[in-house]
Amino acid sequence: MKLRLVVPGRIDQATGGYRYAARMLAEWRAAGRDVTLVELPGCYPDADATAFAAARACAARRMPGETLLIDGLALPAFAGLLPLADAVALVHHPLGMETGLASGAAQDLLASEATMLRALDGMVATSAATVRDLAMMGLDRARIRSVDPGTDPARGPKARRNPPTILTVATLTPRKDHRTLLRALARLRDLRWTNLCIGSTARDPACTARVRADIRVLRLGRRVRLAGESDMAGLSRIYRSAAIFALASRHEGYGMAFAEALAHGLPVAGVRAGAVPRVVPARAGLLVRAGDPAALAHALRRLLGPARRRYARNAAALRFPGWRTQADRLWNSVAELAA
Repeated sequence: MKLRLVVPGRIDQATGGYRYAARMLAEWRAAGRDVTLVELPGCYPDADATAFAAARACAARRMPGETLLIDGLALPAFAGLLPLADAVALVHHPLGMETGLASGAAQDLLASEATMLRALDGMVATSAATVRDLAMMGLDRARIRSVDPGTDPARGPKARRNPPTILTVATLTPRKDHRTLLRALARLRDLRWTNLCIGSTARDPACTARVRADIRVLRLGRRVRLAGESDMAGLSRIYRSAAIFALASRHEGYGMAFAEALAHGLPVAGVRAGAVPRVVPARAGLLVRAGDPAALAHALRRLLGPARRRYARNAAALRFPGWRTQADRLWNSVAELAA
């Protein structure tokens, strides 16, 4: 198979979806696979004229016998070119499930996305939970495959900081719901802790402004730090020095940060949303209702106490598939669908 991997914008962006694509590409190239990367300019998912033109150029330059693997975020730019043969979508989560959309807009987006996906040979979801979401949109399960991200082996922990660090790894967007986490942390003033938030503060400036305002209003400025993005080497060091991982995300197509935290032996406080309950077993973390700061505070209080060591041991004992294995699975899944 000759493959053309299509992503919206640069592939080196520090989000789970881009990291998934970048690691798969790296593994394919290391294995000698015939793959070409296309980084489409323009705006996504609300495609603009630049995006539409880039999609047309991408399709026109496709070599004979080459299969397109199109990131779901870029798919709207191809709407005028559908149906496409020898083309598969890579779906991290349905675009209409993004937090903050009005109900009518979300339903319209889900309907249009389903129409686009039906016009391809099939789709690969990045978790079984996303497969279920796609099936609920009326898409044929027989044309869907599931390939989880890989996870790198983690080194042993560094010396834990005192006070303990509660680590959050997520871009500041409404779906990641930093605001519920902050309200939970405000209920734990009697305990010693700091919260380190790793993730872009520039992708959604309005959301970042609301989070910063919450930090001021809740008087958490001395305890909560918005540190921006980190490269993978730096992030691994941060995982190793943290005590707990906490993220109140309202939906996850998979939740790579959760898996990485567990691989580093961090117990998790999170939300029962999307794929998170499948990634985080009960013995390694505590999951609560979405948007419930009191319940999340209770979970964090438990993990800041003696129970943390038991949950940490259980987390460290978990095993996740590596990137080479998952890259082979993704390649074979795309080849099977395109055939």
